[in-house]
Amino acid sequence: MRSVSPVALGVALAIGLAAASAAPAQAPVASAPELSAQERAAILALSTALEARDYTAATAALGTAQSAARSGYVRYLASALQLRLGIETGNLGLQSSAIDGMIGSGAVPDGELPQLYRNQAALLQSAGKLDRAEASLERYVELAPSDADAVLALAQIKADRKKVAEALPLIGRAIAIRKAAGQPVPESWYRRGANLAMMNQMAPQALPLVRELAASYPTQINWRDAFLVHRESVRTDLEATLDAWRAARAAKALAGERDYLQFAQALAVAGLHAEAKSVLDEGVAARMVSPNEGAFKALIASTAKAAAAARTGLGAKETAAMAAATGTAAAGVADTMLAAGDYAKAATLYRAALNKGGVDPNLVNTRLGIALASAGQKAEAEAALRAVTGPRAEIAALWLALLSRRA
Repeated sequence: MRSVSPVALGVALAIGLAAASAAPAQAPVASAPELSAQERAAILALSTALEARDYTAATAALGTAQSAARSGYVRYLASALQLRLGIETGNLGLQSSAIDGMIGSGAVPDGELPQLYRNQAALLQSAGKLDRAEASLERYVELAPSDADAVLALAQIKADRKKVAEALPLIGRAIAIRKAAGQPVPESWYRRGANLAMMNQMAPQALPLVRELAASYPTQINWRDAFLVHRESVRTDLEATLDAWRAARAAKALAGERDYLQFAQALAVAGLHAEAKSVLDEGVAARMVSPNEGAFKALIASTAKAAAAARTGLGAKETAAMAAATGTAAAGVADTMLAAGDYAKAATLYRAALNKGGVDPNLVNTRLGIALASAGQKAEAEAALRAVTGPRAEIAALWLALLSRRA
């Protein structure tokens, strides 16, 4: 027998031709009373030629069997034997048309139909007939909706056909099927979806994919990608930008002197000099920052001086903020405490700000979540972050993804 491609072999096994070929040629014909004498003779001739590996005779008998067929069942038998002929001769076109005939006969047993569509899609895809492959695979997915690999394959065909808006939800669906079944989602699936979205200027659609990628495969590269996609896709103010930088730092995803410089500069602009100094010190320790270079040397000196000044009178400010009628002052002092690394006091002040009111609850809950996460209070941090709605929900989701891997 000639070699059979994996696709062709899969088709053969799916419809049980290996078992059929081992049985006497007369058996399937004799058990079908609806065959006329002409149909029986034609099918028997085709089956006999195949058993003898006489493919020239089988090809001639195939035409006769197809012409003799009067019922859907006989058309199904003729097409099934044609499929065997296509497999044994390595003729993918013959296999594809055979599956068309089997499906079109209307006599395919229900259990066989899904796999016929699946293998037909593979044959059509290998032949470059993506429009028909897409239709066949869509039909298969309708019949076998829990096959995550097939859903992903359908997404790939749609992506190849420039139907990105249809492909991306299918990738998400394939991931969801795997998760629901308790199966690990390959890293490449997340990357495939995120890359497809980014290449087509659909950064918001990439966000959940890169977050899940980083949470499931928490490497420095994956967390940095999540941060970069977030920064590109979400229109943020300075406060939101700082909280995204903080997530990147917590994930150890700062890379290179540019990250440390931009983060520290943003903190300095916000008046959070103690945190800016801490970021720069960390960069120096990691050998990512050269303390004697112009931009860094000046920033290190200015932040150190300003950080020391910020500590002056902080206790009095805290007392006044706790006594104030609204939460504005408490939130401001809490930001200073968060920047200084005093997470317990920062959390207390953020909670006071929320109770007093007069503040943006989404901003304050984000910061409360960050303070609690930094203090190692995972459950409390998650509760605060889940309370965030509106535009800042994306920042909160980034932090929640980071927390999901912590004990």
